[in-house]
Amino acid sequence: MAGYVSEHTKFISELMKKNPRMEEGQQIGRALLWDKQIDREAQRRFQEAKVPAKA
Repeated sequence: MAGYVSEHTKFISELMKKNPRMEEGQQIGRALLWDKQIDREAQRRFQEAKVPAKA
């Protein structure tokens, strides 16, 4: 079973071979959108400042 390689895995492997900088671009995009430092103090103040909505 160790010799089996799915079509999806083959496709991704070929794509990465054709464009070796793709992973670098993915990491840059992730850092831009997802890898953020959270200011816990500011987050706490925002939560405390919320005004309850009226029913």
